[in-house]
Amino acid sequence: MNLLFHFQNYFQQNQVLQPGDVLLLAVSGGVDSIVLCELCKQAGFPFVMAHCNFNLRGEESQRDENFVRQLGEKYGVDVFVQSFETNTFATENKLAIQEAARTLRYGWFTRLRLENNFAYTVLAHHADDNIETLLMNFFRGTGLHGLTGIPESNFRKTRLLRPMLSFRRYEIEIFAKKNQLAWVEDSSNTSLKYTRNYFRNQLIPELKKVFPQVEESLLHSIDRFKKIDALYQAGVEQLKKKLCEQHLNELRIPVNKLLKYNHTSILYEITKEYGFGEKQVKEINKLLDAASGRFIENDHYQVIRHRNWLIIAPKAVETETVAIEKDQVRISSSGGILDLEFVSQQRFVLNRSATTAQLDAKHIEFPLLLRKWRQGDYFYPLGLQKKKKLARFFIDQKIPKNQKENTWVLESNKKIIWVVGMRIDDRFKITSSTKEVLQLNWTSL
Repeated sequence: MNLLFHFQNYFQQNQVLQPGDVLLLAVSGGVDSIVLCELCKQAGFPFVMAHCNFNLRGEESQRDENFVRQLGEKYGVDVFVQSFETNTFATENKLAIQEAARTLRYGWFTRLRLENNFAYTVLAHHADDNIETLLMNFFRGTGLHGLTGIPESNFRKTRLLRPMLSFRRYEIEIFAKKNQLAWVEDSSNTSLKYTRNYFRNQLIPELKKVFPQVEESLLHSIDRFKKIDALYQAGVEQLKKKLCEQHLNELRIPVNKLLKYNHTSILYEITKEYGFGEKQVKEINKLLDAASGRFIENDHYQVIRHRNWLIIAPKAVETETVAIEKDQVRISSSGGILDLEFVSQQRFVLNRSATTAQLDAKHIEFPLLLRKWRQGDYFYPLGLQKKKKLARFFIDQKIPKNQKENTWVLESNKKIIWVVGMRIDDRFKITSSTKEVLQLNWTSL
């Protein structure tokens, strides 16, 4: 294969470069990234280098950094270097070393590209990497999409380019030797404690003894899986449009419609965007037969069974209590903005909006407290002469769990005067003897 021709053809076909664009090359110092630099040089593409020192291999890590700096001098380009305490990061975030290194480097590449307005981050992944990724995803059970290997599409959104993904490793090494390129070897590439190395150095060589053409067959399979996955995703998108209804920041799905399909794959495709994985789909599926109010959650979202719906909504965030003095006219909280106004009886106009409360000012004691409701809270709902716990009030009003968790109350002298956006307390209502009205207007964020 003429690597330079195919490398240039990748950029021409995808039309990714504009005049003045500068590419950010991820350069480890290994043969793959060294060839990437040389191909950019021969193609005439402006570039700079980015090198990650993960401090995992002692003096060898420093050797690699020095080598890349010297390479920058050879090509006359800028070299950006970032040193990471990878072991510490992995421990603090409970990640495997490889996953921690990946998180660190991609985060830094993105920041570096944005800060310097580089066009794309260019990575030296090649066909053999793709084979290894396919096999690892297969054994992990990542599903159909995992069998498509390393992602190469949607680069205009991710700003990641992999122009060497069709190159075999042996072709890269031939190019490097023919062009008399020097590179450094990473001693950890021989260690079987890393999953990818086990597949590269042990499993695939054993497979080749039985199936000599296994690598070529797997590369062809990747192409076929990509085409199949494209059809599958198109079908999924059509189903999601039929099933899902967006309401502000929550997604609602009619349970009866879901039951017609009786397939966990559609549940996975809908909920994966909210951080739910394959292992949680079984529990989500149980919600279809569960009582109203049942739910499962992850760190950021809940899937809630509410009457005839499944609702996917953000989890409530613990928020502050805001004290409000009498002279304040506007207060901001993490849930919304509260405007206060005192209105004389002569200027008073009744407002029945749910986001407005009108109270008899003579019963109000400052400071007021704006806060999230808590278990045990009660008030006297307008029109009733006896108290009711908010938990029971929400049940009677058929309020979904996610809405309950994001409900605020306004309190005066330890009495709830308004369940914000729902009902005022009967003890603070306006009567014929009211002389001044405290009018409250709430705008949700």
